Amino acid sequence: METRTVHANGINLHVVVDGFGPTILLLHGFPDTHHLWRHVAPPLVAEGFRVVMFDQRGYGQSDAPAEVNAYAIDKIASDAIEVLNALGISEKVKLVGHDWGSFIGWYLCLNYPERFERFVAVSVGHPLAYRNAGPEQMLKAWYIIMFQIPGLAEWLFSSNNFHALRKLSKDPEDQSARVNAFSPKGRLTAALNWYRANFGKFGTSDFGKCVVPTMGIYSTDDVALTEKQMVDSAKYMNAEWKYVRIENSTHWIPLDQPEQLSDEILKWFRKS
Repeated sequence: METRTVHANGINLHVVVDGFGPTILLLHGFPDTHHLWRHVAPPLVAEGFRVVMFDQRGYGQSDAPAEVNAYAIDKIASDAIEVLNALGISEKVKLVGHDWGSFIGWYLCLNYPERFERFVAVSVGHPLAYRNAGPEQMLKAWYIIMFQIPGLAEWLFSSNNFHALRKLSKDPEDQSARVNAFSPKGRLTAALNWYRANFGKFGTSDFGKCVVPTMGIYSTDDVALTEKQMVDSAKYMNAEWKYVRIENSTHWIPLDQPEQLSDEILKWFRKS
């Protein structure tokens, strides 16, 4: 396993590379770092893939710009392209994203389709499917409105020794990792700025039909997302589409069901 710092778009990004072979790029979401993939990556490496993970801007050991607009989706997506360029990866890669990483993955496949061979969208469906998923999805997304209020979300997450943040995982290791990541001044705000900089951008003109073969994975116990927003992603595909439903998992499938997730990823990527 190799760690390195990549300078991209004026900031430094912490990158981890493991294995040899065709490249799989893994993108985490909120409130995680590349640490999210620690149980998913090893089976992929064992099957002959090179896995690239990095702490996205504002997270982990990567830089966290103070400006809200530094977290606009086009800038975040450009980081991923610059990481691939810095590693000398010019061939099409396989892509996996979870949560915000899935949203960024859709943006990448729609705007840089020449760079990606296959995509696995974990939890978050196509942005247009999300936007049009109806009242149930709107109710489940209540927290996004709360995140828009500067200071309120930071206080709710950090109060009582980060009690609310700890409740997002049952794993003490993940709880500690998240608290450690968000304890430094400005770090929690940086993560929340992803929501603030991109509020209302789901379903904008940046999102059309996807031409990269995609598998969508949804978990039955997801409190933030409906199954409809994933299933309906098929309407916005101009390429092969597959849907997988995972039982007995919260929103954090890479933590709750890593073996099944890695198995589904490998089956999908072996088709190419």
